Amino acid sequence: MPATALGEFVGTVILLLLGNGVVANVLLTDSKGQGGGWIVITTGWAFAVMSGGLVAAALGAPGELNPAVSVANVVTGVYPLATGLAHVAAQMLGAMVGATLVWLHYLPHWSRTKDQSLILACYCNAPAVRTTGPNLVAEILGTAVLVIVAGAIGAKGALGATPATNVGAFLVGCLVWGIGLSLGGPTGYATPARDLGPRIVHALLPISGKGSSDWGYSWIPVAGPIIGATLAAVLWRALTV
Repeated sequence: MPATALGEFVGTVILLLLGNGVVANVLLTDSKGQGGGWIVITTGWAFAVMSGGLVAAALGAPGELNPAVSVANVVTGVYPLATGLAHVAAQMLGAMVGATLVWLHYLPHWSRTKDQSLILACYCNAPAVRTTGPNLVAEILGTAVLVIVAGAIGAKGALGATPATNVGAFLVGCLVWGIGLSLGGPTGYATPARDLGPRIVHALLPISGKGSSDWGYSWIPVAGPIIGATLAAVLWRALTV
């Protein structure tokens, strides 16, 4: 197990605690943030990405926090398969722990929330309009933009300079904010860890008033981001060689 896996695990715990936490704050009945809307959710997720990335980096990890990015890094030869698998495992476990902490943090509010779809949304994604092809394309495109622009953030710019390392996580958080605002409408801009890990937790935890975990849709937030990240990583590598 590479040392970087610890950072990916802890960073993903923070990512999901804050990211799914803001969703719960906006959607659950009698929360102080109830009804805050999409702007609040996308802003909270941006800060969640920044915070998780900073924690992961402080612990010596790359701060991918996303199995799709880890898979793309294996495909493009950034590191070996064993490292990629360790990162994915750490991210999935971190996502499950983070989602469980959200359940504990908002414990009195689950039973007050009567809409089962709102409870599920605090754990995983669901499409605004359920159409398999377009939903898959939305996840592919959103993750492709994430990978390409994140690559640009760390690349030499027109002036031959790179961002200071301590602002990289902030810039990626801003990128995720932009993706959420511009491309998050159809499916909610998922990642395999952010969706699958908490979906498993939703199925396992004794959440008051919960309904189905919607397993029929669950493959799209996994396959779409992996396809999008891999295609974008290959394209970006070809453009920057």
